Amino acid sequence: MAKTQLELARNGIVTPLMKQVAHDEGKNPQWIRELVGRGEIVIPNNPNRSGQKVVGIGTGLRTKVNASIGTSSDIKDIELEKRKARIAEEEQADTLMELSTGGDLDLIRREVLSATNLPVGNVPLYQAFSDAGRKYHNANKLDPEYLFELIERQLEDGLSFMAIHCGINRFSIERLRKQGFRYGGLVSKGGTFMVSWMEYNNCENPLYEQFDRVCGLMKKYDAVLSLGNGIRAGSIHDSHDRAQMAEMIINCELAELGREMGCQMMVEGPGHVPLDEIAGNIMLEKRMSGNAPYYVLGPLPADTGAGYDHITSAIGAANSSRYGADLICYITPAEHLALPNEEDVREGIRATRLAARIGDIARDPSLRESDKQISIARRDTNWPRQMELMMFPDQAAKIREDRAPEDQNTCTMCGDFCAMERGGSLFADDLSEEKR
Repeated sequence: MAKTQLELARNGIVTPLMKQVAHDEGKNPQWIRELVGRGEIVIPNNPNRSGQKVVGIGTGLRTKVNASIGTSSDIKDIELEKRKARIAEEEQADTLMELSTGGDLDLIRREVLSATNLPVGNVPLYQAFSDAGRKYHNANKLDPEYLFELIERQLEDGLSFMAIHCGINRFSIERLRKQGFRYGGLVSKGGTFMVSWMEYNNCENPLYEQFDRVCGLMKKYDAVLSLGNGIRAGSIHDSHDRAQMAEMIINCELAELGREMGCQMMVEGPGHVPLDEIAGNIMLEKRMSGNAPYYVLGPLPADTGAGYDHITSAIGAANSSRYGADLICYITPAEHLALPNEEDVREGIRATRLAARIGDIARDPSLRESDKQISIARRDTNWPRQMELMMFPDQAAKIREDRAPEDQNTCTMCGDFCAMERGGSLFADDLSEEKR
């Protein structure tokens, strides 16, 4: 079996993937190798699929953004999902998750993989329980052997990372039972199905019980094992309850075990978390996992923003990035309401990319140069230069052209009262180029 990026790094080898990450991030290749070897950086890049974008996720790197797409039992339009995959790449998402639950799931996965060059991940439990439901009319009759066969089949197709719910076990479920209640219940589809399967069959979670087997499959394809948070909080009032923390502790232990076996590992969390608890959540994950890359959904710091939850999430995401989260899964305006459409995907990615940048420039002041340059261009009413530096110039130009001013040096917000036109450069000549 070929060695994983983690194993190669530990053997002192700087691989082409590590060199590419170093180039993209402006880092020393040996430094990248060292952190890959420690399991603090992962590179999801299944060698079964050529031409993928090379992405490094972890300590000291730019915060990455994941976009999720996929069919549902109500909407099973493959072409729509392929268009959403292409939009995700166009909008500069770093990774993509294919999370379909309706239709021909093997076909959908393969079509999506062919539609994008982004590293693609999934949640194998979705298809496993979907297939069991169709075959037995009872998803709880899933054969664990089929689950492992399915994981390998999906990896053979070229998936580069998988969210696998290994941290749900009898211990974590017992914490939930003794706790006795939850305001938001269980909100993870994969997690809920696994808990139901365990209760119905009176069995331990096979993904936990046979964790070495899971790691063996992931190592075979050098895919990143992302430890799913199936008991994550679905309400800010459930944040950091005993059940969630039990799963987090188990996942952090498994991250360490997986690295010892030579598998690239990430930990997932935390769901709905009040703003004042985000820093503590990330500190706990990093401390308990030995700085394993942290893949966060949102998080959502309020429960009342449906219709604008991409904004709710962006606020949580900026704070998560600031305090050390490594990969952020976007939330779209359709969250909690409907299957996202193409425009939802676009808006979700843009909001999350902006949030990730806000967090990055708070962590690393050296990244603020483009913000300084756009301020100078704004002061000098240099509109072409402003457009060149903006993250979303198409939207900026659309708004400006829709309400075009008479004087092209100004905008219709201020018109004749433009502060920059009248006094924006009053003190500019007193500033040296260095200070600018």
